[in-house]
Amino acid sequence: MSNEFQITRRSILAGAAFAGAMAPLVAASVAQANDKLAAKPAPADLSTLERVKLELVKPPFVHAHSQKAEGAPKIYEVTLTIQEKKIVVDDEGTEVHAMTFDGSVPGPMIVVHQDDYVELTLVNPETNELQHNIDFHSATGALGGGALTIVNPGEKAVMRFKATKAGVFVYHCAPPGMVPWHVTSGMNGAIMVLPRDGLKDHKGHDLVYDRVYYVGEQDFYVPRDETGAYKKYESHGDAYADTLEVMKTLTPSHIVFNGAVGALTGENALKAKVGENVLILHSQANRDTRPHLIGGHGDYVWATGKFANPPELDQETWFIPGGAAGAAFYTFQQPGIYAYVNHNLIEAFEKGAAAHFKVEGEWNNDLMTAIVSPNSH
Repeated sequence: MSNEFQITRRSILAGAAFAGAMAPLVAASVAQANDKLAAKPAPADLSTLERVKLELVKPPFVHAHSQKAEGAPKIYEVTLTIQEKKIVVDDEGTEVHAMTFDGSVPGPMIVVHQDDYVELTLVNPETNELQHNIDFHSATGALGGGALTIVNPGEKAVMRFKATKAGVFVYHCAPPGMVPWHVTSGMNGAIMVLPRDGLKDHKGHDLVYDRVYYVGEQDFYVPRDETGAYKKYESHGDAYADTLEVMKTLTPSHIVFNGAVGALTGENALKAKVGENVLILHSQANRDTRPHLIGGHGDYVWATGKFANPPELDQETWFIPGGAAGAAFYTFQQPGIYAYVNHNLIEAFEKGAAAHFKVEGEWNNDLMTAIVSPNSH
């Protein structure tokens, strides 16, 4: 461990937890939120609303859900358990001491409808080292819930928010003084708040998807030793000081989809069939990105993921700013392997930000055909 920074479980919980520029803001938000909650009852009686417990699944998959709301708004009960774990992020065995929601990078996609309520239980097992919380970009007030959910190891918190905005939104850990470390260690995910009457095109017609996949783009900052090899550490605390120095360069060692190089290629390729409508949800909690489907398009694209806005049409590449999530709807026309990449091609081919779609079906010569095959003169 660096001689300049000795970090322990006790110092993390007692000292680092309220260090940095965010600490006064978080402390004030916590106090204000608690005062408001103590001062008056909830603004509405929710006792008559149906409660539904969501069973989340590991990305790139998304839990079962209806595309149009059925009946009145509901209260969706969600539990996220924080896991601090060592993961391998490439074929060379490079290790990251990851921080995760439910053990995956990114955390699970959550799907509800506009005007539903999300009642979240955030669990921080006593076996963890660090303090955590959760900030929902889809929520209103108290730092997106971050001020209400600060949990030390061995604690849990429960908070509820109303999903008032339709779209795809990032959620991430945002503990006082340590936000970038937690986010770039994998502690982020996304929530999709569908319009109650489902997705619409630019003319107001229904858009119904046959499959939906969640791609979470992640930048990691792994330190190297004097020989250029990636370093390995015993714990999150041991890695902190060196990792922070790499983070300050703003130069990631890895930029990957769903936690590792190759996580969505080869045997893990995303599957579809010719004629199927596929909704691709893509989040990046920290850096800008430029998704592109090689050999296909974004028929309808909400680049910043907000469904109150009409989708853009026939996009080749779309821009998702850091801290946002986007959605792209495409009907596959040809069989084969499609590469889905960050079209900063250095980041795709050299850093790892690439996935594959494996599409089954019949080839359409009208869309593309070989006139002269490659041959010698």
